[in-house]
Amino acid sequence: MRASYLTRGVLGLVLMAPALSMAQETETEETVRAYAAGYKAHFTCSATFNGGKTLAQIKAHELTGIYPLVADLVAQLPDAEIDAEKKRVSVRYDPDMPPRISQWRPHLGCAQLPVGAEASAAAYLPAIDLPEPDARTDDGAPWQEKAPINGDSGHQALDKVMRAAIEGDARYGANALTSVVMVATPEAILSEHYIEGFTPTTSQRTWSVAKSIAVSVLGAAVQQGMLDVKAPATVPEWNHPADPRRAITLEQLLHMASGLDSNQAGNRTDRLYIGGGAVTDTSTEFALEAPPGKRWKYANNDTLLSVRALRGAMGDDAAFLRFPFEALLYKIGMVHTKPETDWRGDFVLSSQVWTTARDLARLGVLYLNDGVWDGEQILPEGWAQYVSTPAPSQPPLDRGGSGVTPGYGAQWWLYNERFPDIPNDSFAALGNRGQYLVVIPSRNLVIIRRGYDPARGDRFKLDVFIRDVLAAIRE
Repeated sequence: MRASYLTRGVLGLVLMAPALSMAQETETEETVRAYAAGYKAHFTCSATFNGGKTLAQIKAHELTGIYPLVADLVAQLPDAEIDAEKKRVSVRYDPDMPPRISQWRPHLGCAQLPVGAEASAAAYLPAIDLPEPDARTDDGAPWQEKAPINGDSGHQALDKVMRAAIEGDARYGANALTSVVMVATPEAILSEHYIEGFTPTTSQRTWSVAKSIAVSVLGAAVQQGMLDVKAPATVPEWNHPADPRRAITLEQLLHMASGLDSNQAGNRTDRLYIGGGAVTDTSTEFALEAPPGKRWKYANNDTLLSVRALRGAMGDDAAFLRFPFEALLYKIGMVHTKPETDWRGDFVLSSQVWTTARDLARLGVLYLNDGVWDGEQILPEGWAQYVSTPAPSQPPLDRGGSGVTPGYGAQWWLYNERFPDIPNDSFAALGNRGQYLVVIPSRNLVIIRRGYDPARGDRFKLDVFIRDVLAAIRE
């Protein structure tokens, strides 16, 4: 049995970034306007060229639910200018400055140019030379059986639960907006439902579900002997012998226990996410404020630094950019998945991944199979147990009394005995606006829910949905 290290209100504070307005006093009006333009350009670029979405869908989904710092400005700015030939999106925000620009690339999706950069700078963005898979269709592998999409699965009780979720039943959150629900085993898709306009090839931003993808990429590197989670993280910027951060281990980063200052709310990294910044001029610059391993603090930077450590360990930038695809994603059929980078070539694997429900389910199946795919050990044996074991430092037990929230492993959240109606071995990838991947080894089951929940209000109740799915399957 896992230790009961659960906290009330953590999800609302650390996963739902829009619920917080954390504008820093050092950010000028000009900077915030650049942020807003960057948000509009980047989300439009990714949704257009990764997700294949229409302008109407983008306005309804990607350009809503925005946190207060830039929400009004995003709405007030001119419409994004989409260059379909160059796969580039621009948003004008200041007559004296170049527009904010986001540029799409094969495999790597969209990257923002720095504030002040002209369009010509896009020629210097990182790119990789790999055969590009056809993401226009989904072959349905590895599942031998698939329930009809939006149809009757042959299991009346399960169909009732799935339709209630996709149709917005208040039982699962009065303000929740669900786009996809899916339940699968390694052998079969038991049920799969989409809102109008969505298909198995429609991708969405993962938000913080990306963190669980990140630790899977790192797991593949551990399997190949490139990394040791117990060893100090090889972050190049920390190489000076006087730098105490050199002692922070990769495992401490994965446990959200680096001890680093990551602003008041570690889930807000605006300068990187929407401000055209880079991992190396944001995440690597923070100082220690607590002993490593002694304090849990949810922080995007800990994830970003763990992936930066992989780049440092590999010492080959081209191989680093290919690694997620060659070692993990394309091996298990996640061909619709685009992990995006900053303009310097570091993956933003704390949030900026675009993927489909089926691709997330494939990752879940990999964990159900203990890292094995088609006979190949892609993740280390026991990696599923590793990421789902409670970290030594856990989230606070009480964060305001807003409900029971999970414990934490290694870049995965833990649903243990604090949720008596859910199997104790359940673990989940959780992201902003209601992105959920749940893995339940004892039931050999993966549950997916994607959505566009609002910044405020009654969001999707994942624990209720899990309980109802499990009860329905038992009937």
